[in-house]
Amino acid sequence: MPEEKSRGSGGGQGDGGDIYNVQAAEILAKEALLLPINEAAPIYEKLLATFPTAAKYWKQYVEAYMATNNDDATKQIFSRCLLSCLHINLWRCYINFIRRINDKRGSEGLDETKKAFDFMLNYVGNDAASGPVWMEYINFLKSMPVMTPQEESHRMTTVRKVYQKAILVPTNHVEQLWKDYENFENSVSRTLAKGLLSEYQPKFTSAKAVYRERKKYIDDIDWNVLAIPPTGSFKEEQQCIAWKRLLAFEKGNPQRIDVTTANRRVTFTFEQCLMYLYHHPDIWYDYAMWHANNGSMDSAAKIFQRALKAIPDSEVLKYAFAEMEESRGAIQTAKTIYESLLGENASVTSLAHVQFIRFLRRTEGVEAARKYFLDARKSPSCTFHVYVAYATMAFCIDKDAKVAQNVFEAGLKRFMHEPGYILEYADFLCRLNDDRNVRALFERALSLLPPEKSTEVWKRFVQFEQSYGDLSSMLKVEQRRKEALSGTSEDVLSASENTLHDVVSRYSYMDLWPCSSKELDYLVRQEWLAKNTGKKVGRSTMINSSSMLDKGTLGTSANARFLPQTAKVVRPETSQMVIYDPRQTKGTEFSAATSGYTKEVEDTLKMLSPATASFIKNLPAIEGPSPDIDVVLSVLLQSTLPVAQNAGKAGGELSGVGKSGLNQNGSAHRPPRERRKDAGRHGVQEEEEAATVQSQAAVPRDIFRLRQIQRSRGLGVGGAAGASQSGSSAFSFSGGGSAFSGDHSASTD
Repeated sequence: MPEEKSRGSGGGQGDGGDIYNVQAAEILAKEALLLPINEAAPIYEKLLATFPTAAKYWKQYVEAYMATNNDDATKQIFSRCLLSCLHINLWRCYINFIRRINDKRGSEGLDETKKAFDFMLNYVGNDAASGPVWMEYINFLKSMPVMTPQEESHRMTTVRKVYQKAILVPTNHVEQLWKDYENFENSVSRTLAKGLLSEYQPKFTSAKAVYRERKKYIDDIDWNVLAIPPTGSFKEEQQCIAWKRLLAFEKGNPQRIDVTTANRRVTFTFEQCLMYLYHHPDIWYDYAMWHANNGSMDSAAKIFQRALKAIPDSEVLKYAFAEMEESRGAIQTAKTIYESLLGENASVTSLAHVQFIRFLRRTEGVEAARKYFLDARKSPSCTFHVYVAYATMAFCIDKDAKVAQNVFEAGLKRFMHEPGYILEYADFLCRLNDDRNVRALFERALSLLPPEKSTEVWKRFVQFEQSYGDLSSMLKVEQRRKEALSGTSEDVLSASENTLHDVVSRYSYMDLWPCSSKELDYLVRQEWLAKNTGKKVGRSTMINSSSMLDKGTLGTSANARFLPQTAKVVRPETSQMVIYDPRQTKGTEFSAATSGYTKEVEDTLKMLSPATASFIKNLPAIEGPSPDIDVVLSVLLQSTLPVAQNAGKAGGELSGVGKSGLNQNGSAHRPPRERRKDAGRHGVQEEEEAATVQSQAAVPRDIFRLRQIQRSRGLGVGGAAGASQSGSSAFSFSGGGSAFSGDHSASTD
């Protein structure tokens, strides 16, 4: 884990209920700091019961006991939190405690401290912020007293091994560790150092490069958030994405190290991730499956057990756990997991009954499944789904249609009011080619179901007659359906009215239709209009509603489900859209109302030359997101800008056109309202002048056409004068060609 990155304590993630109120937890933690440990301990216990992976609370708790020199309580707290909180600061607190209590115990204390360092680095040595710990351990080893040359040699060998391990870990101090290792080897033996350094140089280079890449992923992670159940907030989702990117990076083994070391690094990353995403089932599942895919099924089972302890109400994790145990032959363990789902009487679901029946059929046979079904149907949580599941299984596995039909009939006594059950039973009878009983079932059900619940049953009945009945029965059922649903929102058309929709429904099949897509859209729109006859709806509502209409309502054909699903997409109301123009926006962030530009734009304009600033300010507001470039150029070339002395007079003669500009359709462009506040009595006159100029000669939209006119009329100073005398149009470029002006003579032949 990298250096601490403060981004708050997860308050932005919102509350996951009262128990997971992050703001309240922070307040309690701050209050506990001010209390003596005997009063603060209950507060810490309450916090850590809710946030068991909050390393900062564990560290604060243990430091309170360390301050009172209560070593036994301190050891007990460390034993509770270290293995579940792989946080570098918490572990450094642990090593400082171990060093303090062993400081005066001589060689025995040194051995205990050395074991503690090894224990610590075994768990958090792969942390990106573990560089200082490696350096502290090496300095500790160097400071250990030696009495004989053999002990000195052993110490040097131990230090060398630690150095060689440390420089393989992509940490924030890997370069400093490499420099220290070079100095160490050169101080021991320059001859030996040359070979060792050349061997480990590529490994160090790889670790340094991987750290740079690793840091990019680590920097996106907030290391101070508390683990709360998913809330769906944006910050929470960003953290999930950041962790999954880091996990994918580590799984890829970018350093190309041995498999064992790489797997330990991935395990460490998963464990750190679960400190913050403790209540996210997908992380637990990915962790368990990663172990399973690597052949460690026992480790995967332990992860599932921890996951169910963290999220005891997660049914999907229990199913995943049972599936994994069943896949490796641990049938009894899997059965125990299913029984745990069924043993929770208050929350047992029909899905649990269905899945357990399937499990028993797979592992113990159909007879075991039958026995359980007979017991499950007596449960108050048993719904029609259990009957359908068992009947279908008996029909497909045992090939015994009689047993399956008996189950359906038994369920019909309890679930005649359930349209879903009626439809499943009808499908079963269709597979038996029992058209007589299918019709009897529909008639029986429709006589009991209220109209608002019978819509789907009527549709299926019509579909059945369309597929297997004769023409007269088909038409009769369709007519009966209209009459039955005439008072519901499903069919407000007259019960006696036959439409072309009915024909399309009868003669369509799967994704084949008796009309073109354009005709189908037309019929859908007409159907919507017919249903909304008499309602006062606006034009935009009619357009959008017809586009949103589900084409499945076109008829009762089962084939309607093959229609494009995009018809259900909610369309934006384009009639209410306006073209974005920042000059039309009012607010404190804008400068004077007369300019309409932001303060930053105004400051930028002041830095430009007057001609350039004037040019930018006179850029027209073109309608539409993608204006015609030729139109834009035409408008710009006619705009009123500062021009050279010899073209100043000509440049001002089309000021009316320049002020108004042109839109894409060639009409005069009206400036924003803010710029016309002072129009007054002059506004009408200016508009009339602009209209007069435009009526005399329309400006071509094509810039290339303008250039052809220019060449054909012999433009220039002399040419302009001559053309003016002869009654033709005159055009001239000013100086560097930054402005274009035209003069249409008022004389006529």
